[in-house]
Order: sequence, then structure tokens, then C-alpha cells
Amino acid sequence: MRLVFAGTPETALAPLRALLDSPRHEVVAVVTRPDAQSGRGRKVHPSPVAELAESAGIEVLRPAKAGDPEFLARLKAIDPDCCPVVAYGALLPQSALDIPRHGWINLHFSLLPAWRGAAPVQHAVLHGDPITGAATFQIVKALDAGPVYGVVTEEIRPDDTSGELLARLSESGAGLLAATLDGVEDGTLEARPQPAEGVSYAPKLEVADARVDWTAPAMRVDRLVRACTPNPGAWTEFRGARLKLGPVAPVPGPSAPVPAEGALAPGQIAVAKDTVLVGTATHPVRLGEVQPQGKRLMTAGEWARGVRPGADDRLA
Repeated sequence: MRLVFAGTPETALAPLRALLDSPRHEVVAVVTRPDAQSGRGRKVHPSPVAELAESAGIEVLRPAKAGDPEFLARLKAIDPDCCPVVAYGALLPQSALDIPRHGWINLHFSLLPAWRGAAPVQHAVLHGDPITGAATFQIVKALDAGPVYGVVTEEIRPDDTSGELLARLSESGAGLLAATLDGVEDGTLEARPQPAEGVSYAPKLEVADARVDWTAPAMRVDRLVRACTPNPGAWTEFRGARLKLGPVAPVPGPSAPVPAEGALAPGQIAVAKDTVLVGTATHPVRLGEVQPQGKRLMTAGEWARGVRPGADDRLA
């Protein structure tokens, strides 16, 4: 089939490569978000999908909106059989959905109808799901509600960050997307409606959502930090300045060094050699890597040696 691939971030690269390597399909163009500022210098860079497409000599379309008349006219002229989508990041109007003969087929990183929306992997980690996966479905006007072609499953490991889990799903989902397009071309694959039960939503996690509440249980703190790693990045405050947090490790029981009274109050810090513990509503968590405002990423031990937390210091 003639394909126009829609995607933007690094997550979409493995599926795009799978289709570029497919002997059955031809990727004739990609649709991606406009070039954006990134990095310390805030220079304008193309998206990862745009960079891969350009290196492969494929036309790149960067509409500000997928309903722009110039974009729709160009898409009609290309005349794709199908438009596979992976993390494109923009709404598709009906005028765009109607152009390809086989519609737009999305690779979504959840087991639909669970976690419809922008951040399915983050919410799966945040809510402690033991299993997640990826699904291919026909895009309709309603959010992630179209009929499903196929799924793959993936175990969520106890120490998974959303970034690590998403990387695995991107690889397994790439095979699922290619197989789905094969079946659509052959006419051997039929999309099935999603069940009405089990629908949940996964809105984007903002920076404010990533602030750690030390009065929550240790399990909740652990899940929040892992869910927000690498984006938007978990954080707290120390002495009025923001402190970014890498994954933490819950430390159950009395096995770790704590103050003489035997417990740490929420946000209270205890340091012993290179171990930095912080109190929660239940048992402490051990800090891993941290990044003080305006400084480099470092181990919690390095940070503690520099700031020397006092008895009255708290993570807020």
C-alpha cells in the first residue's frame, strides 16, 4: 500500500523504520508537527520523525493544523491507501480522515479501551497496572474510540519508568502496526468495536502534576516519580528551590538508617554515607539521582554532601 505516516517524537521511529523496511508497503510521505525549539539553546529543530524521513529521501509535511487547506490538497494529490499514525500529537479533522481509502490507523500504547488519551503509558505506571500493551485501531472522531484491529501485551516491571516502558512498547508495537497493515491490505483483518466497559482516560501530565507529595504513601511517591520519568520530570523543593528527582526506591521496615525516634516525617531527610532517605506517609524512600535548579544531574549522595541537610530541612 501507499502510506503517509503521521508521527512526531522518538517513540514513532521504530514503527516508521518497520514500514520503511517492509517489502509490502511504500511510505511516500510523512506528516509531523512543525519544527520546534528544544535544548538549552532553544534552537529550532525538526522532529525525530522529520529527521528520519529526510534522511530516507521522503517528503515531509508539517502543517500547523491538519485541517489546513494546503495540507489537505497535498494529501489528496499524494493519494495514499492508508495513513498509519504513531504519536502525531494533533487532532485530525474529518476532512483529513476521509482522504485515504483505508483511513487512518493509529498505534496506541495501551490495551484499549483503557487509557485513552495523550499519556497512556504514564498513567499505567502511575496507577500500578501490572500489564499494559499496544493496540492498533481505526481513527474516528471520538478520542481513541475506534474499532481495534489487534493488540500486543507487555508486563510492567516493578522498577519501570514510563520512558523505559514506552521504548519497549515502541518496538513491539512496530511489528503490530506492520502486521495490521498487511492484514488490511489482504482483506483478512477486521476491526472489532471496543467494549463499552473498562473505559479510562489518560490526560497529559503537566509539570504541576509531577510535584511529589511527601504526605502520600511511599508506593504512591515511587509510582509518581517513575511515571514522570523522563517527562515531565518529577520534582520537589528544597530550601525554596526546585529539585528534580530521578526514580526512588521504597525502603520498607527498619532496615535503613533513620533518626533515633525510628521514623521519618513526610519530607524529612536522613543521610548516612551515600544513602539519602526521605520520609513519606508510610516508610521512607531512597533517593537516586537528583538535579538541583541550574545544576547538573548528580547522585543523591553528592547532593547531600554539598547542601548538608539539617535537622529542620524538609523536601516540600
